[in-house]
Amino acid sequence: MSDGDRGMGIMREESSYTIRLEGFEGPLDLLLHLIRKNEIDIFNIPIVLITEQYMEYLRLMKTLNLDIAGEYLLMASTLLHIKSKMLLPQREEGEEEDQEEDPRAELVRRLLEYQKYKMAAEELIARPMLDRDVFVRLNPQESEEAQEERIEVTLFDLLEAFRQMLTRAREEPAHEVVLDRITVEERIQEILSLLREEKKSIAFHLLFPEGASRRMIIVTFLAILELVKMRWIRVFQIAPFETIRISPL
Repeated sequence: MSDGDRGMGIMREESSYTIRLEGFEGPLDLLLHLIRKNEIDIFNIPIVLITEQYMEYLRLMKTLNLDIAGEYLLMASTLLHIKSKMLLPQREEGEEEDQEEDPRAELVRRLLEYQKYKMAAEELIARPMLDRDVFVRLNPQESEEAQEERIEVTLFDLLEAFRQMLTRAREEPAHEVVLDRITVEERIQEILSLLREEKKSIAFHLLFPEGASRRMIIVTFLAILELVKMRWIRVFQIAPFETIRISPL
C-alpha cells in the first residue's frame, strides 16, 4: 500500500476530516518556496526538479486529505506542459527556426510579479501604525522569548517538517485493532493543554513522540494546521532553518 493510500485510509476513519487551504499560501508561493529552498536562479529554473518536488508536495497534501484548490492542480498541469516542451529534441544547427520564447518565460514573469506583490504586502504589514491589526499578541509569559526576532513559518515549511516526521513513523500492522483512537479534535485539546502547561513556546518536533505511529503523526499535524487557521497558535523560527517552534496566541 502506498503512503498516500495509508494516509487517506486514516482520514476516512476521521470521517473525511479536511482542512481547506484558502487561508494558506497558493501555488506561486509553493514555487517560490522551492526556488528558495534549492537556491535556484529564478531566471533559469530547472523545470524537471521543480516539477518533481511540486508534485511531491501535492502528494503530501493528499495524504493529509487537504482540500487542494483547483489552482494547485492547474499549476501542476502548467509545469508538466513546460517540462514536456523542455524535453523536446533541440533543433539542429543551421535549421531554420523562429525565435521561440523559452517555455519557462511566462511562468518566470508570473513569479516575479507575484514576488513583487508579496514584498510590497510585507512592507505594508511591517508599518508600526498597523500594529494592532497585523502583529500577533505575545503571551506575557513569553516575555524573554519576545526579545528575539521571529520569522513566520509557511505552510510549505510545515509540510517539509511533516515529511521528515513521517520518515520516523512507526508502521502499525495492518491487522492491529486500536479501540481508542485519538481524533483531531482531541489532539487539538492536548496541544493547547501542553502549551498552557509549558507557558512558553515549544519545539515542533516535541509534539511528535519518538516511535509515534504514522496515524498519530498525521492527526497531530492536522491538529496543528487547524490551530493555525483558527489563530490559536503561532508557528515561527528564531532564524532561517532553525527549529520550528509553536506558541499560544
